[in-house]
Parts: sequence; C-alpha cells; structure tokens
Amino acid sequence: MTGWSCTALRLTARADAAGWTRLIVRVALLAIAIIGSIIPHALWRLLRLSSPWPRLFMVATTRICGVRRKTVGVPLKRDVFFVANHLSWLDIPVIASANGTAFIAKAELADAPLIGWLAKMNRTVFVSRADRMGVAEQINQLREALADVWAISIFPEGTTTDGLSLLPFKPSLLAVLDPPPPGIMVQPVALDYGAAAQEIAWVGVEEGQDNAFRVLTRKGSFPVTVHFLEPFNPRDYPGRKAISAEARRRIEAAMERALGHKLRDFPGHDALATVPPGVAYAAPATTE
Repeated sequence: MTGWSCTALRLTARADAAGWTRLIVRVALLAIAIIGSIIPHALWRLLRLSSPWPRLFMVATTRICGVRRKTVGVPLKRDVFFVANHLSWLDIPVIASANGTAFIAKAELADAPLIGWLAKMNRTVFVSRADRMGVAEQINQLREALADVWAISIFPEGTTTDGLSLLPFKPSLLAVLDPPPPGIMVQPVALDYGAAAQEIAWVGVEEGQDNAFRVLTRKGSFPVTVHFLEPFNPRDYPGRKAISAEARRRIEAAMERALGHKLRDFPGHDALATVPPGVAYAAPATTE
C-alpha cells in the first residue's frame, strides 16, 4: 500500500466524532434518496417514459455531499454533446443536476462502489479504450443514447486533474462526432470548484472509497460553478481532432478567466502519490 492510500487510511483513523457523524448522516440521506428514486424510476422506464428521477437524485446527491451549485450560461436541452473538464466523481452529479444529461465514462468506473451505481442510474455509457474490437459497438451505443436522452456528457481528458490544469483531450473519445449525427451541437462546460478544488479533486493514487470518505466527512459546504459555454456546430470543424481542440480551447479560456491566471501543467498522478489527499500540490522549487 503506497502514497495516498496509506495517507487516506491515516485520515480515516484520525476522523473525529463530528466527522463520523457527518459521514453517517450523509450516507443515511443518500440511502434514503436511492430508495426513494429506484421504484419510481423503474416505473417510468417500464412505461417507456423519460424519467426525471435520475436528475432529481443527482440534485439530492450534490446537496447531501455539501455542493452549492451555481450555473452560469444556458445548457441546451436536446441534441447536444457536452464536453467538460474533470476533477472528481462529484462532477457527474454536479453536471447531471444542472442539465439532466447522461454520460460517457471509462469502463472501470462501472464497478466502483456507489460511484458506479450513480453512473448506471443516470444511463451512463461505459467505454473501454482497451477494447479496440468493440469501438464500433460503443459508437453505436452512444448514438442510441443520444437518440434516447437527447444529451450526452463526456470528460475527454480521460482522467481527473486538480482544477488548476487541463490535460490534452483524447479525440478518440469523440469518435461519435465523426461524422456528427444530424442536428447535434457541442457545448463546452467548465467546472470551477474554487478554493475547494485541490481538496476535492480525486488525483494521485487515492482509492475511490478514500476520496468519497474525505468528501462525506468534510465539514460544511463548498461552491461549484458550472459554466455552460457557447455551443458550436461540430460540422464547422473537420474531424474529431479539430472538434476536440476547439472544445478544449474554449474550456481552457473559461478556466483561466475563473482562476485569474494561466493554467499550469498537471504534475501527473504518480507525482502526486506522496502528497496527502486534500493538500495543495506545490511544484518543486527550481534552482539556477
């Protein structure tokens, strides 16, 4: 056991009574929200109706976890492909509570405790970069999801960062837009966790359950601003690489406006392995 995993265990051992109380209360409230959503959601789906329950559940999840969401801009309601930066598993309920979208996520997330269930309830399409033989089938699933729920969100960095960085986008994750389905628009989304970004971010080698523990035992609430940027027509950009580059350019500009300074290079998850969870990463000092 190394890096953040060991540190997370030490944090768990040091959790005070108030932290454990917050954890118990929040888990209980999440359980109530889950139970209260499953039956009506199943009924809606049985009747082949568009279910409002995943979005309502995501709204409840964000509030229970302490998120104070603010929305800037107007999300398109249908025929839209949202492209966002990625910090935490909380990004899914934060965005879904704002626009009711379904998601594309890496296949590994499907088996993660709680997080995987949240994703499945919200009709997430799980994709595997390793399954090259199944790429065509995955693209078909995405097209079906767009036809079913009208809106899909994706995190094209392919991993999480610290809120101060933006990794290159992986054009392969935008294969469904090459060529774009008829009438589909792309709307970039910039997530801003403010001062709480590096505390909330799921980076380094921290396990998902350890990150969830930190969030659920955290005192108080924190603001998250969801910037829905100006949508663009993917047909105006030749190919998925150009679409990816344009979406990233807009998100980077929005993040820099929110931060008030240029983004920094992400040090990498391995470099963050020795940094305690929730502690801001300081780049090594340079010597002349």
